[in-house]
Amino acid sequence: MPTGAAVSVALGIDFGTTNSVIALATDPEQIDLVSFAAPDGTSSVFRSALCFWQDDTSSATASSGGLAHEAGPWAIAEFLDYPQGSRFLQSFKSVAANPTFEHANLFEKRLRFEELGQIFLTHLLAHAGEVLRELPERVVVGRPVRYVGARPDPVLARRRYDAMFGMLGRPVHYVYEPIGAAFAFASRLTKPATLLVADFGGGTSDFSIVHVREPGTARRCTPVASAGIGLAGDRFDYRIMDHLVLPLLGKGGTYRSFDKVLEIPPGHFTELGDWSRLAMMRNRRKLEELARLQRDATDPAAIGRMIALIENELGYGLYEAVGQMKRSLSSAEHSVLNFEGAGLKIDVEVSRAEFERWIAPDLKRIGETVDAVLAQANLAADSIDHVFLTGGSSLIPAVRALFERRFYPDRIASGGELTSIAHGLALIGQSPDLAEWTATDEQVRPEY
Repeated sequence: MPTGAAVSVALGIDFGTTNSVIALATDPEQIDLVSFAAPDGTSSVFRSALCFWQDDTSSATASSGGLAHEAGPWAIAEFLDYPQGSRFLQSFKSVAANPTFEHANLFEKRLRFEELGQIFLTHLLAHAGEVLRELPERVVVGRPVRYVGARPDPVLARRRYDAMFGMLGRPVHYVYEPIGAAFAFASRLTKPATLLVADFGGGTSDFSIVHVREPGTARRCTPVASAGIGLAGDRFDYRIMDHLVLPLLGKGGTYRSFDKVLEIPPGHFTELGDWSRLAMMRNRRKLEELARLQRDATDPAAIGRMIALIENELGYGLYEAVGQMKRSLSSAEHSVLNFEGAGLKIDVEVSRAEFERWIAPDLKRIGETVDAVLAQANLAADSIDHVFLTGGSSLIPAVRALFERRFYPDRIASGGELTSIAHGLALIGQSPDLAEWTATDEQVRPEY
């Protein structure tokens, strides 16, 4: 891709809400994904998850006060071995720009976002082995165009990212995630084109338009416009939770207060639909609050199921079941949400049409964001030569249909749903004009 005085080695890091991927560029023609010999088989995809447990004897706790930890598929394995004695965190990237998130309570220890991130990176690098023993001088990290949350603070997110990735000991260059995917796709093209990339992650849906020149041009790609929205795969999961699971846990139910019957406040269920915060509900204050609610509820069994979900650490298994059902609806007209754990059993069939009705408000907002990036670029839809869909949720038929309605269907392509961003970030890292690709839309305030 980039030509001229290219850097010989560069590292691209796609730190995702659900999965993380690393690519190493040794020359413009050689981009390798870093593989991990995980417990369930070798993979280039590393789950963005952490598991903590108390272990005063473990060498892993030397600097963490008796708190041992693991990341990625190893975190999953540790949690499944000992769910009652551990805390499992996933999708923690989604709180990066959230000013109300101060720290995670993990047993007797409080860890801020950047500390969680440093622990995650430490394990990720360790499991990569010799290939990342010595990091190259250029490290390019993807970041969302827009962070998750109703009022995300990009300045706060940047500060937290700087503290997290500062442990690498290298200058870090931040590039919009869909720009990384655009570079990866542009490497396939043999003639000039205008390219729209739609990247659907776990927490955000991001869009970028790039002009691509002919191969061999000194600066082959030129960014034109970018836009994003803080909803994607995790929001689709929440729609399933909201319609199928939360009613079984008491949402929409009532409780008695003196001589009145009142609706259970919806705030009790907010965190149940947020995978990044579900494990944080397992604390004495929350469980005592739910025990009081159960005594007054008109359907105490429903609140009992919610307590069982939290006390028995069923969040991971439920997350997997919801995700599996969502993925199967991409290829089947019907699927079954099947889950069984201590005190909670769910077995219900869902049609693709139902699921599409549930996510229709989200698709509308995504469509409006696509229209916004076209307007920002001052381009009509028929001026786009290629549309590249990437990210896990790009496989959902209703998501693809959204683009088919706006663009010529034969111009839509997909592939490398989980790895294209890291591949492109590594390519950008070799570019002699890297500064022109760096996202600099936030000015970092002093440390708090």
